[in-house]
Amino acid sequence: MIIRCVPIAPSLQVRPISHQDWHQWQPLWDGYNAFYGRFGASALSSEITKTTWSRFFDPSEPVEGLVACHAGELVGIAHYLFHRSTTAVANVCYLQDLFVREDRRGCGVGEALVRRVCEDARSRKAHRLYWQTHETNQGAQRLYDRIADRSGFIVYRIALT
Repeated sequence: MIIRCVPIAPSLQVRPISHQDWHQWQPLWDGYNAFYGRFGASALSSEITKTTWSRFFDPSEPVEGLVACHAGELVGIAHYLFHRSTTAVANVCYLQDLFVREDRRGCGVGEALVRRVCEDARSRKAHRLYWQTHETNQGAQRLYDRIADRSGFIVYRIALT
């Protein structure tokens, strides 16, 4: 199903996450995890959710959170972190989670969130911003192909726990 919407960019606010956002953030977080199949037996534990949430507000953590707001409602989230790299002196920025409420996809929310992460990364003198998406997430890829370069790398991983 394709959902069409009126662009909301003029009235969209992207800002750092705040403690008061918990009740609207959690359904977006849950939606993000469900989108990637993390439900049922493979669901993230409540401990992971609580730890993720607390990291946004801990100055010793490199994890940041942004929310996109429209008409008083959260319509998108972005979580990112800064880390060292062996290919640059400056840190790099990894956009780990990006999620837009289904009824707001295609309205400029995702792009606004990515652009705000870029601004923060530039202000912190990061060498680059990067992220990944699932090969089946074609909707997101349309945006990403328009605003960024594909690296050509394929991600491999080994679960250690």
